[in-house]
Amino acid sequence: PSRIMPRMTGYALKSRAGVASGGRHRVHAPGFVAALILAAATRGALSQTPGSSDWGYYGGDALGQHFSSLDQINRGNVARLVPAWTYRTGELGAGFASAGKLTFEATPVLAFGRLYLETATNIVIALDPESGRERWRFDPHIDRARRYAQASARGVSVWAASEPADGVCRRRIFAGTLDARLLALDADSGRPCSDFGAGGEVDLTQGLRIRDAGAFLVTSPPAVFGKLVIVGSAIGDNRAVDVERGVIRAYDAQSGAPLWAFDPLPDSASHPAAADWNLAQAQSTGAGNSWGVMSVDQEHGLVLVPTGSASPDYYGGQRLGTNRFANSLLALDARSGRLVWQQQLIHHDLWDYDLAAQPVLGDVAVEGMPVPAVIQATKTGMLYVFERSHGQPLFPVTERRVPSSHVAGEQAWPTQPFSSLPPLAPQRAVLAEDAWGLTVWDRYECRKLIAALRN
Repeated sequence: PSRIMPRMTGYALKSRAGVASGGRHRVHAPGFVAALILAAATRGALSQTPGSSDWGYYGGDALGQHFSSLDQINRGNVARLVPAWTYRTGELGAGFASAGKLTFEATPVLAFGRLYLETATNIVIALDPESGRERWRFDPHIDRARRYAQASARGVSVWAASEPADGVCRRRIFAGTLDARLLALDADSGRPCSDFGAGGEVDLTQGLRIRDAGAFLVTSPPAVFGKLVIVGSAIGDNRAVDVERGVIRAYDAQSGAPLWAFDPLPDSASHPAAADWNLAQAQSTGAGNSWGVMSVDQEHGLVLVPTGSASPDYYGGQRLGTNRFANSLLALDARSGRLVWQQQLIHHDLWDYDLAAQPVLGDVAVEGMPVPAVIQATKTGMLYVFERSHGQPLFPVTERRVPSSHVAGEQAWPTQPFSSLPPLAPQRAVLAEDAWGLTVWDRYECRKLIAALRN
């Protein structure tokens, strides 16, 4: 809640002799918790690159596995963890028109001997991981009087030049902003990289149809592949049909020059998804954007992109068809932006079932042999597993008939793809007897509401 000061806490093990820090820790936990426990950096960490760090990316690694190999903290001693330091960001929303939406969602990343994080108003901060002391702080000065569709930031991405170089900005922090800028900062000093874009930033609204200022944002850290920085967008939901389009774009990590762009929504008959839309409607709709976190497959040269619903969220009468590439897992060639394969996991979304989770990459055993795979969780509570280079399901996916819509003008798609893996959430209707409440009166009133609805 915005009334609580956003803060970070570093923990250390307490022994009979006092507090012990440093060493190796083992964590298999959400990224934010893991980053907190990893607050004690090992010696030599100043030369640590994102790839050699134990948590150099939002998802732990570029594969999004959210796993740390460090093992000094374990089940036998985790109860002895005590706070070693606390850092408060100071961001309480003063003078911020969207203060009621203010969140603190950042997962810090550890690289070059620093913890890097971002506030919801895009202030980027570098901390000493052993003491929690602020090393530098950069404020991009977004317009605090503007009302933004969201007020969140999940963190930053870290990049280092493949060849050693002298001078500033050989190690960079990339961050997106609520006013749709891509920032490049010197990882050592926090100063903007003067050789990147215009004075250290790229304006991501250029070349796009912007309907409403403050509704086209960046809230997740960019993906990094070699010298490319790949960025999606968050788009204010359900405002209209003709909202901004969710174009995915790549930029040169040193110069900020645009390298490629991929629009999930058809704009012409030559678009690979055109046959799955009413093309005239597709040209006037928007969204289909990737607001969550992408994953990078270095082995196959792919960026795995989860996308959300086309606009508007809850009515599709003006975007008939499956709306393919929206609500989909896209595998793009990271170097060119070319579509390699895709799997749509919700046809003609009427429920705001964006693909919100980061794709997780790893090997899955098939008949005893490891197969490169991508695992995608969805808001339906299902898990889908695909072979990573060509996108074939490794566990069967079946199209099942689903109820039609009673809404005038709506054409709900008659089937939806169901995974054969056991679902993570109940796959049945909500019944009146499922109602919960603190009192008998609460439960009675809730049962009445549920019983009156068709679901």
